[in-house]
Amino acid sequence: MAGPGLAEINAFVAIAEQRSFAKAALRLGLSVSTLSENLRRLEDRLAVRLIERSTRSVVASEAGERLLARLRPLLDDYEDAFESISEFRNTSSGRLRITVGAPGAHTVMAPIVAPFLARHPEVRLELSVDDAFTDIVAGRFDAGLRVGERLERDMIAVRVSDPQPVVVVGSPDYLERHGEPKTPDDLRRHNCIQIRFARGDLHPWMFSRRGKSFEAAVEGNFIVNDRSLAVRAAQDGLGLLQVHRDYVEPFLPQGQLVTVLEDWAPPPFDGFFVYYPSRRHIRAPLRAFIDCLRKEANINPRFTRGAAKNGADSATSPPAGSRANAAEHSSEMSPQGSGKVRNGGISGRIASRP
Repeated sequence: MAGPGLAEINAFVAIAEQRSFAKAALRLGLSVSTLSENLRRLEDRLAVRLIERSTRSVVASEAGERLLARLRPLLDDYEDAFESISEFRNTSSGRLRITVGAPGAHTVMAPIVAPFLARHPEVRLELSVDDAFTDIVAGRFDAGLRVGERLERDMIAVRVSDPQPVVVVGSPDYLERHGEPKTPDDLRRHNCIQIRFARGDLHPWMFSRRGKSFEAAVEGNFIVNDRSLAVRAAQDGLGLLQVHRDYVEPFLPQGQLVTVLEDWAPPPFDGFFVYYPSRRHIRAPLRAFIDCLRKEANINPRFTRGAAKNGADSATSPPAGSRANAAEHSSEMSPQGSGKVRNGGISGRIASRP
């Protein structure tokens, strides 16, 4: 019996990972009917049902799950085999898939997409914007970009931005009508625009005083899961908003928005990191993309170098009180740390804030 063809295998893997014939077909650039035929041929060849499908769900069968677990590393090695000869080409080429949360999409990715593709026209870049944490291996992404917080040992993470300041803003019209809060306690008398994360919880309004961070209780009549809409609502005078400064920076110089409670500002978030599976050879398009991100970001050198300590490189600590505990990528953490720094990055999974 002839072995399964690559088209059949790719069809099965895409359907099993996407749990949708339509999404799998879109990913592979095929029609749904062609995809279904490839899967049918594979199942007939193996005489095993690999995908259970009904009108409500598409999931891998027990046999399909076992096969998928064995195929994933083989397909990764298959792609890496071709990528390993990229050094003999003068330019990077091929598809590059990256998952990114909305904050990173707007503040980090948007400014560099055009310059990157101008330098590397043979790369086909696909960005998937989703605030939910994404399994980049299961989703067959090359990398992800999120705010770095907690790292697992099977990921490499590379800083691509400075730490991100957080500000509270309001429109001049709103502040004229309601007054300017002088302390976080004053927020109880204000309408506060709230942001809901993809995982369901609300963005906490954090502040800091004398080196101690705390959360302020806030209320408001508008909750949204899109920061751009939240910023627009603040511009329209609906209420106060706490958000990364990069989101509102364009509206501050002209006075469309005004910062308040600056003396109570919380420690900045630890900045954005590109992360990818450490077991894989980094593909040339991804390497070029990371280089472009770091060049365009113009990262402050003090956030990219560890300091020598006790005869070994030590991790650069995040700002005091920060929620992030990502180590910097020039040093190795202690055994109690979240991961080990190597290959210009940090090993560990990023359980990120969107």
